[in-house]
Amino acid sequence: MAASVAKTALTALSAVGAVGVGAAVWGIGIERYLFTVRYHALRVLPHGSDAIRVLHLSDAHMAPWQHRKQQWIASLASLRPDFIVNTGDNLGHRDGLDGLREAYAPFAGIPGVFVHGSNDFQGPSFRNPLLYFTGPSSKKPEVEQMDVDALDAYLSDDLGWTPIDNAAAALEVRGTRVGALGVNDAHRDWDDLGILPDARASLGETDLLLGVTHAPYRRVLDEYVDLGADLLLAGHTHGGQVRIPGSREALVANCDIPLDQARGLSEWTHDGRTAPLNVSAGIGHSIYAPVRFACRPEVTLLTLLPR
Repeated sequence: MAASVAKTALTALSAVGAVGVGAAVWGIGIERYLFTVRYHALRVLPHGSDAIRVLHLSDAHMAPWQHRKQQWIASLASLRPDFIVNTGDNLGHRDGLDGLREAYAPFAGIPGVFVHGSNDFQGPSFRNPLLYFTGPSSKKPEVEQMDVDALDAYLSDDLGWTPIDNAAAALEVRGTRVGALGVNDAHRDWDDLGILPDARASLGETDLLLGVTHAPYRRVLDEYVDLGADLLLAGHTHGGQVRIPGSREALVANCDIPLDQARGLSEWTHDGRTAPLNVSAGIGHSIYAPVRFACRPEVTLLTLLPR
């Protein structure tokens, strides 16, 4: 009897180990390269407007050797976007800008806006992944500083995108006046919600108002909705990065957004007003956590249509 029990236990242990190895091989060696475009159509434009194709890029976490990722991002120009929204964490290595130049070059001249994530300022570092289950990650006192000025010069001067960290901008896109409100990374408490009402007022009349943030913290989303945003866009969560297959909820979000809204298109309601919210699971990952499981790397193409 004892020998039979031991044999059964060993068989079960072997099966669990095989599943674990298989999942690791899939997540590290395969799925993190299964780049995906998610498509959504939203009726948020004034009657009679031309459709606008918005490409939402987030969390590239680029390292210079990631050529597959660079080539795939560059290929997205074939989607013919009219407008780009970049929700930050472009850099994943001190030389990541070299890779970004390869990836983003085809988008030069397409109007866009961008906000920052903390990894645009600070390099990645190893973290115990189990700590994410205890709440949003904390700031590390000693990290490598990134060349965010060079990044901004490239995004603004070479590509023509407009920075909106704790700021606002209005752009003309296919005959539509698009206003965008933005904040710096709320995960690091760099967001300044106090400037947003005046920033909104400075835009004047807009046909479409976007609320753009790297990290989708509730306080930021609430403020955007209160200010009349028609569409909210965020990144940061990586969709949880590792998920239970088939589950609607992420295991972690690394911020205070509900776990069932940590990836994809949903709605955000505050004080009786509702706006669509798109949280991108992002394209990349930290070089210290090279895995995706049941959560493919992604961008989103949002086709905005008249109401």
